[in-house]
Amino acid sequence: MRMLIAEDDPALGMFLQRGFELEGHRVHLITDGAAAVEAFREGPELTILDLNLPKKDGERALCEMRQQNPDLPILILTGRQDLQSRLRCFESGADDLMMKPFSFMELRARCRALSRRKTCANMLLRSGDLEVNRIDRSVKRRGQSITLTNKEFALLECLMLNRGKCVSRSELLEEAWNVDTAQTTNIVDVYVNYLRRKLDDQPPGLVIRTLHGKGYMIPIGQESEAAPLAAD
Repeated sequence: MRMLIAEDDPALGMFLQRGFELEGHRVHLITDGAAAVEAFREGPELTILDLNLPKKDGERALCEMRQQNPDLPILILTGRQDLQSRLRCFESGADDLMMKPFSFMELRARCRALSRRKTCANMLLRSGDLEVNRIDRSVKRRGQSITLTNKEFALLECLMLNRGKCVSRSELLEEAWNVDTAQTTNIVDVYVNYLRRKLDDQPPGLVIRTLHGKGYMIPIGQESEAAPLAAD
């Protein structure tokens, strides 16, 4: 899942970023409200927004984000104790709010529940007999569960989000590894081979096709249309 975290406390921001990245999420960490509003235009699937941000206050940033998109989930993380500021956040479109100090385990659980409640058409991805659930990060083929590492899942997720289209190695490096695309490496090819083995891609290229000199592609199968998850 692509996450946006707007937090001006460097230590807390890095703690949140590391915690969610260890679970395989792609995190964009922002330290001021103006940059957070701009980053929100990219359509993060979940935003964690602090209120005491420089350049643009979190409450103002929240209002502007909601003007851009009323549906993407936003969780407010704040140390403000006054009830009125919390009520204003909900009136401005916040989906949830947590007070500092907080438990990361609870924050993680709330983020997961929020993603479930916000039914999104691309949370469950299908191509033929392959199914990828982006909320609980599970993968099935022919109805059988397949265990993937975080990097394997990130690679498969990127290919499934772009199914029917060729994704270049540099694009896959940037999305799944956050690696400078100027670096040349065969890590993508290595991990594609890992995926093919785990997905039982037989004959080779049935699930993940190689487009020589261009990249990789998962074809659109007969049942590949993204299906929404039921809301809680």
